[in-house]
Amino acid sequence: MRKICVVLVDRANYGRLKPVMHALQDHPELQLQVICAGTMVLERFQLPVNVVRNDGFPVDGEIYLELEGSTPTTMAKSVGIGTIEFASEFQRLKPDICLIIGDRYEALSAVLAAAFMNLCIAHIQGGEVSGSIDESTRHAMSKYSHFHFPSTQRAADYLIRMGEKPDTILGVGCPSSDIARAIDLKKPMDIINQRGSGIQIDIEKPFLLALFHPTTTEFGHESEDMTELLHALERIEMPTLLLWPNIDAGSDHISKQVRVFRDKHKVGWMRAITNLTPEDYIRVLAKATVAVGNSSSFVRDSGHFGTPVALVGHRQDGRETDVNVIRCEAERGDIEKAIRSHLDHGRYRPGTLYGDGKVSERIADQLSKAVPYVQKRLHYIHDAAD
Repeated sequence: MRKICVVLVDRANYGRLKPVMHALQDHPELQLQVICAGTMVLERFQLPVNVVRNDGFPVDGEIYLELEGSTPTTMAKSVGIGTIEFASEFQRLKPDICLIIGDRYEALSAVLAAAFMNLCIAHIQGGEVSGSIDESTRHAMSKYSHFHFPSTQRAADYLIRMGEKPDTILGVGCPSSDIARAIDLKKPMDIINQRGSGIQIDIEKPFLLALFHPTTTEFGHESEDMTELLHALERIEMPTLLLWPNIDAGSDHISKQVRVFRDKHKVGWMRAITNLTPEDYIRVLAKATVAVGNSSSFVRDSGHFGTPVALVGHRQDGRETDVNVIRCEAERGDIEKAIRSHLDHGRYRPGTLYGDGKVSERIADQLSKAVPYVQKRLHYIHDAAD
């Protein structure tokens, strides 16, 4: 059986790869291997690795690579640690294909290790455009990868223009759409009021969902940006569910600003929690009156439900968006204007920009048929002038 090693480095990774993992697990010709690393194994993020196990997946390896500090320097050093640790795990597990998703620096360390060990790499979500160091990371991962599963046709076209061979693009569509298609939105969501702190949130009534990550190429401005976002939410004063940021450089500054704001202001409209399972997060996003912040899920996943989004700042610059997304600067007046515009409009039509809800089985099927290879070549596109 062909061994497919799935690398999980954070909660968003798992949320989008979970349906793919089910498809791999169910495929008669494939053996699923799982390595959890990054924030997946950290207690401060409530050990998402345990969610993976509870969902019935094997965890074949755990890697601790995150250096404390949340600065550009600790991110760079964490990539080095991760490369060493992934090399050891790949040597032990001997996968036939390593399956990677997205643009995380922790996943880049896995790609570096696999590439130099002559392992075949398949990459999901390549070819996309965004802000922050994430875009450079994603493109680097694509150039090391042997097979590609981009989320949109534009992303597939960009991969070809980057020199990837058309026959290495094995499918188009994001597996997050599979969760959206199958999710039970009627399931009770008491869990959000059983963890974290703040007011009680009833997701059957109007509420805002806020999530703001650092933009690493603007390191040093995240406290100011988060303050502007919090003041905009204060002006709206709707019940708000706030999720804590990821571990990127600057995340400690964002978290501190939330705590300072709660200490200095009477915040009778917010609840803050650390983490949710992939399904629970999707349910909350689907039910939100408006999603406010800069998470890629607000671009990629919100459109499946028509959830209005106020996309704050430059972290997702260049992303393909549907009609439900309004971009705004990290300035309280601009954020407030975007939120109120959405409140006046209401929900949007669901879209299929990022997938049709039947992606994961296609990925598993293609991985069972693909012929692994090692040596990559630049695919040159001849134009009319040649």
